[in-house]
Amino acid sequence: MLRKLSVKNYALIENLDIAFHEGLNILTGETGAGKSIIMGALGLILGNRVEGRPFFDEQRKCIIEGYFQIESYGLADFFVEHDLDYEAETIIRREIAVDGKSRAFVNDSPVTLQVLKLLGEQLIDIHSQHATLQINTESFQLLVLDSVAKNQQLLQGYAEGLGQYRRDEQALKKLKEEIAAASLEQDFNQFLHDELEQANLQAGEQELLEEEQGQLENAEEIKRGLLSAVYLLDEQEQAVVQNLRDAQQQLQNVQRFLPAGNDLANRLQSSLIEIKDIVQEIGFMEQGVGMDQARLDFVNERLSTLYSLQKKHRVENLSALIELQDSLARKLEVTANQEQELAKQEKIVRESLTNLMELATRLHASREAVLPTVVSHVEAVLSEVGMPNAQLKIELHPLAVERFKSQGADEVQFLFSANKGQALQPIHKVASGGELSRVMLAIKSLVAQRSALPTIIFDEIDTGISGEVALKVGEIMERLSERMQVLAITHLPQIASKGQAHFKVYKQDEGERTKSNIVRLDPSERIYEVAQMLSGANPGAAALEHAKQLIED
Repeated sequence: MLRKLSVKNYALIENLDIAFHEGLNILTGETGAGKSIIMGALGLILGNRVEGRPFFDEQRKCIIEGYFQIESYGLADFFVEHDLDYEAETIIRREIAVDGKSRAFVNDSPVTLQVLKLLGEQLIDIHSQHATLQINTESFQLLVLDSVAKNQQLLQGYAEGLGQYRRDEQALKKLKEEIAAASLEQDFNQFLHDELEQANLQAGEQELLEEEQGQLENAEEIKRGLLSAVYLLDEQEQAVVQNLRDAQQQLQNVQRFLPAGNDLANRLQSSLIEIKDIVQEIGFMEQGVGMDQARLDFVNERLSTLYSLQKKHRVENLSALIELQDSLARKLEVTANQEQELAKQEKIVRESLTNLMELATRLHASREAVLPTVVSHVEAVLSEVGMPNAQLKIELHPLAVERFKSQGADEVQFLFSANKGQALQPIHKVASGGELSRVMLAIKSLVAQRSALPTIIFDEIDTGISGEVALKVGEIMERLSERMQVLAITHLPQIASKGQAHFKVYKQDEGERTKSNIVRLDPSERIYEVAQMLSGANPGAAALEHAKQLIED
């Protein structure tokens, strides 16, 4: 519950501390006294955005704090999920700096407005006279059914199932698009791959062929050069080999007179052996060079094929051409495997749809089961508050799977009739403002019992009612306060008299400034305030006695 609200430097409030009762709290005051300002401050710690410059003193920051007793509301998991310190008395603080920047804290840990709003929704339900418009929306009507049926876990499972089905369906759609695109390319890719495969590409082949081509095209010149080298080294009259032999012989002749000559003769012997080996290899090489026109034609044709393929595919070398062939092979393999992937994904979609349909059916059945409860409760409360002939009918129809929504697979409509002989119609078409307020009160009283929110706030929902009806509305709020904390902002003495704590909001002038303030009334002050609400600014004895009776009853 909301134990205390502290407001500093907000709108017309300079400094305010309100300690609330755990039961029914009544807030009264003249129009413009500041009740809406207090609600605005409360809205800020529940995650609402800052509008304008809400400062009493433009030179100081605004601070709003709410102290909440939450130990019995099962919120520990929420705090763990959002990495917040859990405290039995949780403090929510909102600070607005003079430059307009806003910060929010939960137990001194900074949080985003989204997290603040999520937490606020689990702490307080604010129902204003404008909130009656919600009753016309399908989302609110489904929320009513789900709150009464306690469908929170089932709804969460359904939402997860719907998300999974849509993701699986999207994956299937994408795969089909890929297969369609691949099918268009498959024939062309197959042709390109077959052409490259038939070319029998071999790594390094091009370099070897280009080298062989050079030899074949210049075979005559190569042969002539090699023969000339052999002639110069070993066959002419003054050949190198013969001269080396002669030189070696001369060194051997003088070695008996010059011992060092022996080493030189040995070195010449080594050179002679090396030269003779070179001559032999040149001879072998010369024999291997032939004038093979057929082989040259084959090499030229093969290189022409390789060059043509490289030009066609806009690559610079044979390695790139082989990489392209491998890439095409992979694409063709993927296309072949996609049919298997398609069958697999279709099975996944069928399974997720089956799961979703099961959850949707359970959710529909759960909602359908509480329809009599909702109708009977609302009609009973409406009878109690002066609408004995009111009728409510709830139509609930399952949707086709393509129309499934995040809130479920149903469409719902609340049909209403306030008077005998009046046809049932969508509720917003036949209910007046006062009737809508009473219908909403009846619904909220049921939802509040089932959802067990810590606190509910009724902000001037007494529009269009008075007298005995107002008294009954007050009694309903009083019964609600037995299960939860209730805050009611009202202009009606019949409702104000039911409070366990009564606060008066008022304005006062201090020098050049007007301030809003709030005070908790003692028993005698309560009687006087209710009497003023009954008869005006200066209540007489009869009004005071009437007020006393209202409070005591």
